[in-house]
Amino acid sequence: MDAGPSSRAGWRQWAGLAVLALPTALLGLDVTALYLVVPSLAADLRPTATETLWIMDAYGFLIAGFLITMGTLGDRIGRRRLLMIGTAAFGAASVLAAFAPSAPWLIAARALLGVAGATLMPSTLSLISNMFTDARQRASAIGVWATMFALGMAAGPVVGGVLVAHFWWGAAFLIAVPVSVTVLVAAPALLPEYRSDAPPPDLRSVALSLAALLPAIYAIKHVAAHGVDAQALAAVLLGGGSALAFVRRQLRLPEPLLDIRLFASRAFSAALAVLLVGLVGFGGVMYLVTQYLQLVEGLSPLAAGLWMGPPALAMLIGGIGAPLIAGRLPPGLVMAGTLALSLIGYALLAVAGTDSTPRVVVGFAFLYLGLGVIAALGTDIVVSAAPSQRSGSAAALSETVQELGIAAGVALLGSLTTAIYRSAVETPPGMPRSVAEPYGDSPSGAVPVADRLPGEALRDAQDAFTSGLNTAAIAAGAAVAVASTVCFGALRHIPPIGTANREPEPIASTHGSGDDRRRDHGG
Repeated sequence: MDAGPSSRAGWRQWAGLAVLALPTALLGLDVTALYLVVPSLAADLRPTATETLWIMDAYGFLIAGFLITMGTLGDRIGRRRLLMIGTAAFGAASVLAAFAPSAPWLIAARALLGVAGATLMPSTLSLISNMFTDARQRASAIGVWATMFALGMAAGPVVGGVLVAHFWWGAAFLIAVPVSVTVLVAAPALLPEYRSDAPPPDLRSVALSLAALLPAIYAIKHVAAHGVDAQALAAVLLGGGSALAFVRRQLRLPEPLLDIRLFASRAFSAALAVLLVGLVGFGGVMYLVTQYLQLVEGLSPLAAGLWMGPPALAMLIGGIGAPLIAGRLPPGLVMAGTLALSLIGYALLAVAGTDSTPRVVVGFAFLYLGLGVIAALGTDIVVSAAPSQRSGSAAALSETVQELGIAAGVALLGSLTTAIYRSAVETPPGMPRSVAEPYGDSPSGAVPVADRLPGEALRDAQDAFTSGLNTAAIAAGAAVAVASTVCFGALRHIPPIGTANREPEPIASTHGSGDDRRRDHGG
């Protein structure tokens, strides 16, 4: 961020952080709570297979697509204002989802939740960067922010399971209502307003950004479900062409939607790359581990969610402890060392068998530790490298990379595991087609027909899936090892947080400066 006078935050700023933590945790919870809600809502709404897929994907599809647009919009119209608009919209869309009378209605509500969610993440992060001008305090605040999102994700399966067991599937969406009301009441008193003097976002750039991101996200999800085909390739070509047009336009505009020149900063680019690789590994393995606990170990969704809870404590330790350590050691070295330590987790997953719940959970705790550290320190590096008037845009880009990383991880590691499963499973002779097809397709197809499988067929399916998990862990671990090397090579020059010589790298500015303007209403 721009160099300037630094003052330590007081009680009002930390109380404001508590307010910002609420929508952050809510977004994380909303991502995973639906995992346990789908069976109940499917029995009630009876969606088709395609509708079920869109119920799951519409939220993430649109939140990733609109993050850059909403982050820049917050810079223009006011970050607190956008947070409050998004919070109100998120609460209203949650009510629509909770009482959806049909699958298309629920899909539309989930899409609205995605658009509203895209306003919350960059707004909360950019407000933190403005409220905490002291470098060490800002790093700690971002660590809390990252940890709250991960804790929300960890709590999602447990909360969803409890609510479905005692109420109905719509109750999982209604959690957002009291959270939204609390934020709307507290935000004007505890959160100051910040915005830049730049003109409104360029609508053509907005259209090009959506045309670049949405096809790319669609291609990733399509490959995960159906493999590489003409439809996926067409989406990649459309997204790639739109991305090139977007970049060319941003380089010409005096006030771009996304300042491409931010990538001239080695720290900015390297931190984004590490976040991308780290989230690919974590997102893909988390998806596989949740399947492993239910399909291989035979745990109920609620029991699986409870097993996934303790590893989240490692995320808490990493997210809050990393900024403290990075006040004494270069953050690049802290990130590199923790990523190297997380390789223990990938190694444990690589040797897991079909009766290894404790080993898998301990291994996943090491992954959570690595995620907590790179989410806190990597995000701080990205936001700190951007000028203050571009902090919303930088925050949105950081979130976009992480959303793409999770989606790509599920697609890549999920597809790898499925391919290994299908090559390893042999359909016993004489098996009816109605049983053979789901059995040979995936373990999630084999478990429902377990009572019709001969001999050790189910055990063979579980062994095949576990082999896929082992291979996916090896592949993800190799990528994380490369990311650790990148941290050491490209980020070790960044001094410890809060040191006097910790200045951002010079970044060539666009034609307009758009100096930051602050309107302080009790902040």
